This record gives sequence, structure tokens and C-alpha cells, in this order.
Amino acid sequence: MRRFISLAALMGAGLLVAGTGANAQNVKLTVKVENLAPTNSVSFAPLHFGIHNGTFDAFNSGSVGGAAIISIAEGGSGSAWLPAFASADPTAVISTIGGALTPGASHMSSPLLVDSTINRYFTFASMVIPSNDLFIGNDNPAMFQIFDMAGNLLINQITLTANRIWDANSEVADPANAAFVVGGNNDLRTPENGTVAFDRSELAVFNGLTTAAGYTFSDAGLSDSTPIYRISFTANAVPEPATWAMMIGGFALAGSALRHRRAAAVLA
Repeated sequence: MRRFISLAALMGAGLLVAGTGANAQNVKLTVKVENLAPTNSVSFAPLHFGIHNGTFDAFNSGSVGGAAIISIAEGGSGSAWLPAFASADPTAVISTIGGALTPGASHMSSPLLVDSTINRYFTFASMVIPSNDLFIGNDNPAMFQIFDMAGNLLINQITLTANRIWDANSEVADPANAAFVVGGNNDLRTPENGTVAFDRSELAVFNGLTTAAGYTFSDAGLSDSTPIYRISFTANAVPEPATWAMMIGGFALAGSALRHRRAAAVLA
């Protein structure tokens, strides 16, 4: 009696063995950002972000903003925020998704290698433009836990509404000194000396002005519940080197077994 076994079945057995060795703690994470705001409404400076151990606290509501968050709120550059993040948490994975994000636009990061046994939290900040010192971000470093210790995504996306816009209250609202306004000089500032709070009211001073992207700004479409910004996450586990060796070995074993069974079948 001739008996055959398929290569697919044997390869599947090899894959099953290989799969048990995957290192689920090491993850390749891709971050996507989208501007959900109405047409001609708010845009955003590059998003600065980090996946970290939960210790970096960028700012606190009700307190005077430090140099780190002010570098975001007043200029969007992250020139103080990024070094502060790296100093507070040297093992954090820190990155920036660059370019102005106008209404309807999106940007995506390159894949980032993250060890979820160390870094499970997501912190971000971006300047809201046009403005003098408005921004989005999280004041609680443990607010967004995106991984468990096994590298599984706990949340797939973060969606912000207009009532989540912060005012650093560090600079007086003035179109002549604002970012992203035609004719504005963002290097000029009038100190305000206030504390960080949720407040987008100063956007009204930019209504009717031309933005650097060429559209005429209007905040008329913004209510507290208007979606303005989405951050999405895609994660894939990274196999250990040993896993690849097992996989190759499984395929080799499968091929050898199939050859032997075919030879036996011919002689039968």
C-alpha cells in the first residue's frame, strides 16, 4: 500500500515548532498620525513621541510649563522636550514624525524596535498651529499603556477631540508672533507667565488669516467633541534568531521526510 504525506503538512509542522520560539516581547511598532480636523481648521507641527517605562512626565496641568513642553508649545521643535525625555528615561524609544499635518493629511513612522518588557507606555506632544503656545499631549506618563509585557497591543489608537487642546499660557496670543501664519514671526514672543490648562479659545484670533499652507483659517467647525487628531498603532512580534534556525530546520526535516516517503512509495 502506498502512503503519501504532503509537503504542506510537513512544512506546517515545522512552522508550528518554529512559532513556539517567537520572542513576543520584542515588537516592531509603526505609528500613524492623521489630522481629523475640519477643512481650513487646525494643523499640527511634527509629532514628537516616545515608548517608555512610564517615568517621563512632560508637564502637569495647573502648573507652569517647563522648558521641555514650552519647546513644543511655542515652536513645535522639541529641542528641549526630546533631550529631556532621553535624560529621564535612557532606555526609551524616542522618535519624531515630521512635517506639518494639515486637515485631512496623514504621516507614518518607520518601524521602531520596542522591548515591551521595558517600554510599554506612549507619550506624545505636538504644537497646534496656527498658534502661539497651543499643543496636544498627555500630562500623565502612564495614561496610555499600549503594550502588555508579552508585546500585545492593548490599544490600537488614540483619538483626540478639540477639548483636548492645551494652552501652555507661556506666550500671549498674537498673530504677529505666531507660527504658521503668513507674516508671523515665531521668533518673537510676549511672555504670559500662566499655567498649563485645556483651552483653545485663543484660536479665534487667527480667524480669517492666511496660513503657511495657503488656506484661510477658521475655528468655526470646532466643538468640544470634534475629532481633531488620531494616533494609530500597528505592531508585529520579532522572532528570535533561534526561531529562524528552528524554522529552517523544520523545513529541512520536512523535505527530507518527504523524499524518504516518496522513495518508499516507488519501491512499494
